Amino acid sequence: MQNQVLNPSSPVISSIAPVAPRAEASVRNLPVNLFASVMGLSGLALAWRLAHDSLGAPAIVGEAVGAFALGVFVLISVGYLTKLVRHPQAVQAEFLHPVAGNFFGTIAISILLLSAVVAPYSAPLAHLAWTVGLLATLVLSFVGLSRLLKGQVDASLAVPAWILPGVATLDIPVTGAHMPMAWAPELNLAASAIGAVLALVLFTMIIGRLVHRDPLAPAMEPSLMILVAPFAVGFLAYTNIVGEIDRFASLLFYFGLFMFAVVAPKVFRRGATFSPSWWAIGFPVAALANAALKYAGSRASEPLWVIAVALLVVLNLALAVLTVKTVRLALNGKLFA
Repeated sequence: MQNQVLNPSSPVISSIAPVAPRAEASVRNLPVNLFASVMGLSGLALAWRLAHDSLGAPAIVGEAVGAFALGVFVLISVGYLTKLVRHPQAVQAEFLHPVAGNFFGTIAISILLLSAVVAPYSAPLAHLAWTVGLLATLVLSFVGLSRLLKGQVDASLAVPAWILPGVATLDIPVTGAHMPMAWAPELNLAASAIGAVLALVLFTMIIGRLVHRDPLAPAMEPSLMILVAPFAVGFLAYTNIVGEIDRFASLLFYFGLFMFAVVAPKVFRRGATFSPSWWAIGFPVAALANAALKYAGSRASEPLWVIAVALLVVLNLALAVLTVKTVRLALNGKLFA
């Protein structure tokens, strides 16, 4: 019953139950995973800021991308709030779905990242956005883990999207390390603990499912890139908490880079059909690019700078293509069909 109201382009497992396509275009079909576009664009803006600080890249590029990310967030939020008002049962079904429900974490992550994007322009707005994102993230992480602990969950549902609550919680210290509130440091530590353990446990479960069960449906293959996020985001969170890049941070970075090398050929393949689920690649690559720029800056190593710049180029190309294709889908009505 729940699958029937989900957008066919949402990154759910199409092999679990067939989803009947809708002929008419309607905001009812707007997928929540489209908020992943805001995550990728915000991550790109922050990466360009790092490139400006370390490589002298034009500052206007990062600020322009950040403004675009904020505009996209407002646009999608209006659309999804309209869906909530007009079709609350569709939103409820999406939230309760064992796979699609995890993508509500993309909303919380988007708010957290946008708090960092707007911070240079309005500290009060950044503090408010970070607090809202923090609360939403903790609630969603609690709900997500509570669902799993009810038991009798089909092991085939352990897909990369499951890891989003853990990644979201790690994004709290990534974006809030410099928050001035007296309670912020302890919450950053708490979020790091929750996110790290959740990510580790869920990553293990997902790898087990990928090894022992059928391969992911083709529409879900882009979500494999999410497996990079715990290590790239974990690197950023850990270095923000401890204030330096030590050997453990290096381990996180290099394993994230290794995971990218493993999953990239499976994701970036010829003949892949575009859908909004492709936005799942944006934030993990953005997080890895940010981590690479930060790590290269600490080591002053030419090969590391090459890797960092290459990841930034890949990120820009990927998000440019995704943006163009998504706009085309929206203009021809297929995004809501």
